[in-house]
Amino acid sequence: MSAPPRPSNRPPRRDTPQRGQGQWALGYREPLNPNERMKKDSDGLEVRQRILDIYSKTGFDGIDPGDLRGRMRWMGLYTQRAQGIPGGKTAVLEPEELEDSYFMMRARIDGGQLTSDALRVLGGISTEFGRDVADVTDRQNVQYHWIRIEDVPEIWRRLESVGLSTMEACGDVPRVMLGCPLAGILEDEVLDATDVIAATVEKYVGSPEFSNLPRKWKTSMSGCVDHCTEPEIDDVAFVGVRNEAGEAGYDLWVGGGLSTNPMFAQRVGVFVRPDQVTDVWAACTAVFRDYGYRRQRNRARIKFLMADWGPERFRQVLQDEYLHEALPDGPAPAPAKHDQRDHVGVSRQKDGLNAVGFALRTGRISGSLLTTIAGLADEYGQGRVRTTTQQKMVILDVPDERVEELVAALAEHDLQVRPSAFRRGTMACTGLEFCKLAIVETKQHAQDLYAELEKRLPDFDTPIGINVNGCPNSCARFQTADIGFKGSMVRDANGEMVEGFQVHLGGHLGVEATFGRKFRGHKVTKAETADYCERVLRGFQERRTPGESFAHYVSRAEEAWLL
Repeated sequence: MSAPPRPSNRPPRRDTPQRGQGQWALGYREPLNPNERMKKDSDGLEVRQRILDIYSKTGFDGIDPGDLRGRMRWMGLYTQRAQGIPGGKTAVLEPEELEDSYFMMRARIDGGQLTSDALRVLGGISTEFGRDVADVTDRQNVQYHWIRIEDVPEIWRRLESVGLSTMEACGDVPRVMLGCPLAGILEDEVLDATDVIAATVEKYVGSPEFSNLPRKWKTSMSGCVDHCTEPEIDDVAFVGVRNEAGEAGYDLWVGGGLSTNPMFAQRVGVFVRPDQVTDVWAACTAVFRDYGYRRQRNRARIKFLMADWGPERFRQVLQDEYLHEALPDGPAPAPAKHDQRDHVGVSRQKDGLNAVGFALRTGRISGSLLTTIAGLADEYGQGRVRTTTQQKMVILDVPDERVEELVAALAEHDLQVRPSAFRRGTMACTGLEFCKLAIVETKQHAQDLYAELEKRLPDFDTPIGINVNGCPNSCARFQTADIGFKGSMVRDANGEMVEGFQVHLGGHLGVEATFGRKFRGHKVTKAETADYCERVLRGFQERRTPGESFAHYVSRAEEAWLL
């Protein structure tokens, strides 16, 4: 099995209904929108040298607009939102009117794997260059704000000194590759995907072969029995499975994604051995590169191609045109063992030590606290730390006799190993504070919301996901939450336009996966979210059947119960 070839310039086939979608494989290589023109003019990877040689010296005002609002994403950099611009202006103002002269910077952490030294560097960068603000994202990255272009070369130098980078953390490229934070740690995993993630990252991240994809490309590779990387909503996912002979490998899923057209990934139906993963991943990525729809930006994700093709045709093209060999049929993986996928709490490692997972404040943290966590990982463990896909963190290798000491030490910094259901289940995107796309503020509001619900419903102990999103793009996955809030402007009781949310209820992954229900555009103002959650959750407590989940309750609930 070999790496996929570069696309040919063969003439378009006249018999296909998709020939007008800007697909390279059909001969349509001319740029069809401004994003494609920007990428053709200069590969996004080339901006790194301009940052080092030019922009870090000229400052913000010297940055070429095509680099500033396009190619710099290939190096993990977005301009952040200027302070004080209300959400009602988001769709009205031009990008240059919304942006500040500072950057959001994303450091990619493939597989969520960190050493204490790496975490200390991450923390120090936040403290020294980012006003001591950092976010642990729901894709296992660490995200900074307030970054000056003049400081980027030094930040890169520090990250690279501990094996990290911002390379392709954003842009139309292979983004961070998700992995189980407890890969290789827990006894019951199907298999450990650490090595296949590392091999794939090493070979292809930063390669010109995949530096111009139609849009972002989200990958997960995991043998976790809890499906903690949420493969249902990734562009391409390798999900741990055992075939009929008992051999451990991966089931291939393609075409998941959220935003304004949410779709679940589809099983391709093949069994992928561990030594095939990197080549199969590259072949899937090449299919997206060559056949992905480039004409319209809002249809340039693999989910749209997969919806049109179906898994059978995708498999045929994958095998015939890229792998040049057939993959064996494979079974579906077992359902997720646990409904909660965040690895919060104390878990026994297969070597007899313990993994201690803890909840942050909706992913928001300081660089100083990241540095403190690095110290705790050295003091109580062996310096190994992990990030999760639920904006949480885990310290590994803690002996039995030191677990409770670590739990108490974390609690001193409001890092909860045994959080309330509300603290544990609440996530939030970056929101209006820094994001140019956002309509409402999210981080602080989500923290205030779970704190208020803890007061109003102190005995509520059912797992509940409350995801707060600042816009329709679903960075915080509002469609798959029990209670999903999508930011929008809403009229309050006085008829004034204020920050608020459209409500999505009963989203669920795993068995009988479904996206949250909407009710005639039902919206609540920001001030009403705690009252709304309390009302709906009290109704759930009163009407639920024994052992019933909130998502199942919503699926059978009368509409009046949920408004």
